[in-house]
Amino acid sequence: MFDFATVIDRHGTWCTQWDYVADRFGDADLLPFTISDMDFATAPCILDALSKRLSHGVFGYSRWKNDEFLPAIAHWFAHRFHTPIDTNSIVYGPSVIYMVAEMIRQWSAPGDGIVVHTPAYNAFFKTIEGNQRQIVGVPLEKQDGQWFCDMDRLEAALSQPQNSVLLLCSPQNPTGKVWTRDELETMAALCAKHNVRVISDEIHMDMTWNGHSHIPWCDVAQGPWALFTSGSKSFNIPAFTGAYGLIADAGARDSYLNALKGRDGLSSPSVPALVAHIAAYQHGEAWLDALRDYLQANMRYIEETLNAAFPALEWQRPQATYLAWIDLRPLNIDDRQLQDVLIKQQKVAIMPGYTYGEEGNGFIRLNAGCPRVKLEDGVNRLIAAIRTLQ
Repeated sequence: MFDFATVIDRHGTWCTQWDYVADRFGDADLLPFTISDMDFATAPCILDALSKRLSHGVFGYSRWKNDEFLPAIAHWFAHRFHTPIDTNSIVYGPSVIYMVAEMIRQWSAPGDGIVVHTPAYNAFFKTIEGNQRQIVGVPLEKQDGQWFCDMDRLEAALSQPQNSVLLLCSPQNPTGKVWTRDELETMAALCAKHNVRVISDEIHMDMTWNGHSHIPWCDVAQGPWALFTSGSKSFNIPAFTGAYGLIADAGARDSYLNALKGRDGLSSPSVPALVAHIAAYQHGEAWLDALRDYLQANMRYIEETLNAAFPALEWQRPQATYLAWIDLRPLNIDDRQLQDVLIKQQKVAIMPGYTYGEEGNGFIRLNAGCPRVKLEDGVNRLIAAIRTLQ
């Protein structure tokens, strides 16, 4: 019913991944597997809803707190995650990372420590440092191809009085880890014990694989918390700049909304973002499930092809996200040399693991959200680059 195989030329659309690849990699003529958006058109139901709204012709100031947007979110959480939510707890923002930054400002002071699992989404580092807070990394540990958190090590970080917030990524980017209920409940108890607030970024919540299921933080929370997410990754609509979240405490919620509207002047939402989310959450399930099948097949292709070329890798596809976090350490490949060969010889852009902190050394992050023909080309170039260095 849905076509994910046809290549769509994104050049000339002000596209970060394609038109501005030189900003990060220094060369414009590269095949990119970089920033986490996809090369697919969004769901037809979203395009239809947008077309209908555009035909109205009037685009004045609007409100996100309306009787379509809020119920659509509640329906999605109830249907996809079996999690009932109170629509009174919903808040809006231009992006998940903006909302994260604002709650860091509200729930901590300059100089405070913000605890994160590492390797971490690089915007976390920028947001924490940009707000004059300190990054307190708790490295994830790899065991039998999967990722785990040493809860004793986490508690040691949470117990320090200067560390006031746990910034959780669930599912985790870049490792693709899905947190189990036991892990989440343990973290919730530790945060409550040490009076640490939790900000949970759950933007990849719809992209879990291989029998793993996402559990929203609100299912396990014990103390003050905020959950922020968006349909932007799942339905490939980040350019509409719209996100939402849940803040349980009324006082914290009011403080956030007062800052959003009063201090920052963000009183009117992106209407295309509202329309897209409503359509996605009401009518986009079939498209999303078909997309998930396609992405899982892409991940299987990467796993089978890389392991056939380099059996020492024994790489296992992630539990979540369409971002392949590939551990190249068994091959003893120098990160910088690999990037040089990928860019200069193979003309391909793949994110180096060190982008995501010191624990990312020896890894790359390859975006598999694309038609198979592009992915095959990129993986073959990666294999050729590795062989050049062996």
